[in-house]
Amino acid sequence: MTDKLSIVLAQVNQSVGDIAGNAADMLSVRANAGKVDLVAFPEMQLIGYPAEDLILKPSLVERAQAELESLAQATNDGGPGMLVGSVFVRDGQLHNGVAMLDGGRITAVRFKHELPNYGTFDEKRLFTPGPLPEPVLFRGAMLGLPICEDIWHPDVCRHLADFGAGMFVCVNGSPYEIEKDVLRIEGVAKRRAADTGLPLAYLNRIGGQDELVFDGASFVVNGDGRIAVQMTDWEEQITRTNWTRTARGWNCDRGEIATLADHPEDIYCAMVLSLRDYVNKNGFPGVVLGMSGGIDSAACAAIAVDALGPDRVWCVMLPSRYTSQASLDDAEQCARALGCRYSTIPIQPAVSGFDAMLADDFADTKVDLTEENIQSRIRGVTLMALSNKFGPMLVTTGNKSEMSVGYATIYGDMAGGYNPLKDAYKMTVFAVSEWRNRKNPKIGLGPEGEVIPENILIKPPSAELRPDQKDEDSLPPYPVLDKILLGLVEHEEGVEQLVADGFDRETVVRIERLLNLAEYKRRQAAPGVKLGARNFGRDRRYPITHKFRSA
Repeated sequence: MTDKLSIVLAQVNQSVGDIAGNAADMLSVRANAGKVDLVAFPEMQLIGYPAEDLILKPSLVERAQAELESLAQATNDGGPGMLVGSVFVRDGQLHNGVAMLDGGRITAVRFKHELPNYGTFDEKRLFTPGPLPEPVLFRGAMLGLPICEDIWHPDVCRHLADFGAGMFVCVNGSPYEIEKDVLRIEGVAKRRAADTGLPLAYLNRIGGQDELVFDGASFVVNGDGRIAVQMTDWEEQITRTNWTRTARGWNCDRGEIATLADHPEDIYCAMVLSLRDYVNKNGFPGVVLGMSGGIDSAACAAIAVDALGPDRVWCVMLPSRYTSQASLDDAEQCARALGCRYSTIPIQPAVSGFDAMLADDFADTKVDLTEENIQSRIRGVTLMALSNKFGPMLVTTGNKSEMSVGYATIYGDMAGGYNPLKDAYKMTVFAVSEWRNRKNPKIGLGPEGEVIPENILIKPPSAELRPDQKDEDSLPPYPVLDKILLGLVEHEEGVEQLVADGFDRETVVRIERLLNLAEYKRRQAAPGVKLGARNFGRDRRYPITHKFRSA
């Protein structure tokens, strides 16, 4: 039995499917950990998380097992043990689990008992739940090893405590959502500590994976409910925690208490980190985006520069005959403030070409939305040409308000490889833009100071696809539209509920109709980072073809 234990919490990034690379990174962390007892890594760190249907490839599972055995052999040097998450096969069934590696071998394996099957998670499709786990004896200490969802329900921790666990080391792959850090600590970890009287180390990963981003923010809460350690968010961090057994049980010594990003910096950091990892992990040299002189493209440009640095961002103004001089000036001023490359490519020659091509078939018809969409699609083709020719990924810039009601042109301004604003409503875009002009994000690579000109923030939003066009010609004012959409999308409210809340019935009915009609567009939209509880794609999965209306 021991009365002292040192555990390194490795809040680190990973790459899905890069089993050898992930293993090498873990060995590097261990080699630099110093004289400690244990180095713990996040959920599924060996294969990456979420690996989705890659889990179903037998060759991946076999490779992961071989790499895990090699990691175990590395602990035969008398140094720290390792707690490693991976995929396991038992009796022909796949399990999400963790392995304790020590003394040159795999000394214990525990499987995840509670498999989440809601929102972004569909683990019951891939894994078999493990039995209620028992503690693991490690160097004289009895460790409970719940995995992520296991602590969101009381049974696993109570069972571990009943069977002699003296502390919990919980490894997680918990994606970011607005205010989720508070929920993890106050709503989950402190409750498990209160239920059992035992301390809990909560270790989360960091980094972007397609539409998910992991914010880190790992922590330790002692059995009395007090925070002993708070690690940073949005950055990798490797932290040693020191534990002492007293007459009342194990207790973690007080360590660093980091200050987490406030709102809306957390949203901005989520967009920055997700874009950074999407571009870098997929091997793009940088990004290109259309710069319209409006708030959405300006915000995306700032996010891209903070994610990748100014030298990897290319902003392109594609003016038409309807583009105002103010937009030309604002776009250039924003690009110059960000320090990135800026080009201007007028689209009128292509517009004229399409007019000539379609003249016979469009004869005796009125100019309408078709001609507006042609302009947008010309811009999309032009930007994709630059992407194809020179390699940068095209960033698309539509916000969630537009994606909700279909106020976007499929194969036009929706073209692109990734959309940082996909889950950000229009008013959220304004909020993060105003914040970015006042402060620099903790993980940003861009310049300090105002990077989005004030005129962009105050002028009425417009697509500028016809004379004197304003978004409010087609949509309710964004403060109203966003509140309606919050009800329809985030809270699944019906028309009657929103009318009872004071919204105009005709407006709500129209917005619900547009929301349903735009589903086919959203299915073809670029991926984008999840920010809230109901993002399009992973959370909100509606049929394209259906007849239901709530009024």
